[in-house]
Amino acid sequence: MVNTIVSILFDGLAWSMFLFIVSIGLSVTMGLMGFVNLAHGAFAMAGGYLVLTATSTWGVPFLGALAITFVVVGAASVLFERALYARLYGAGELDQVLMTIGLTFMAIAAYTYFYGPLTHAIRIPDYLAGQINVGARSFPAYRVFLIVVGAALVAALWYGFDRTNIGAKIRASVDNRRMAQSVGIDVDLLFTITFAVGSGLAALGGGLAIQLLGLTPNFAIIYLVFFLLVVAVGGSGSIWGTLVGALVLGMSDTAGKYFFSDAGTFAIYAVAVLILLFKPTGLYGRE
Repeated sequence: MVNTIVSILFDGLAWSMFLFIVSIGLSVTMGLMGFVNLAHGAFAMAGGYLVLTATSTWGVPFLGALAITFVVVGAASVLFERALYARLYGAGELDQVLMTIGLTFMAIAAYTYFYGPLTHAIRIPDYLAGQINVGARSFPAYRVFLIVVGAALVAALWYGFDRTNIGAKIRASVDNRRMAQSVGIDVDLLFTITFAVGSGLAALGGGLAIQLLGLTPNFAIIYLVFFLLVVAVGGSGSIWGTLVGALVLGMSDTAGKYFFSDAGTFAIYAVAVLILLFKPTGLYGRE
């Protein structure tokens, strides 16, 4: 039982960190911009395929491919934000949903055409492929790496949002957009920067997910529901809310699969429903 609990905690933490990395961009985007972006999973998928291409075709080391993916997808997302998203900032939620889900299906079709429908995998570096011994237990090095990356991003995002000038401006825009504009804050520029960082983090998560989940063109839609659940449970626009939501759902999902192998995938939805029944705005959401 002790070994099982340790395994659940470790695997659940690794899964939670992946959920956090991908979902934080969606959470901040929805909280700041008030935009229902169902194409967020498509940016994660784009990151996965870019890492795949960079490592297998261009010969870029895995860590370098992750860095390139964050920058390239983040920069490319600015074009989408300025050309498409900005036109619908004042539109209704249905218009936003239809546009972004349309982008998702277009991305699925495009990547199916260029990469085919089969699942892709990558070869990770040897130092991430083995085991790390901790006392009497050994843990997969890649999952340890995922936890470390997630923890580093939590620290970086906390510092960026809570301890920097641009973070203060973003928080001010979230609290009261009109007041922020009235004191000279360029909210549109903040929207663009936030969208680019959020999309870059989604792409980073997509690159990290290949080793865990494999990569197919349906990635953009299959795992989108998990990202939305994390945002809903944690509360949009909150770093700590997203982290707690990811931890709660990641641990619940992992424990459910360990203890109820036949119906374990139901656990994450059951926990999400129970939380939202009592906290409809999420654990850290605003009433």
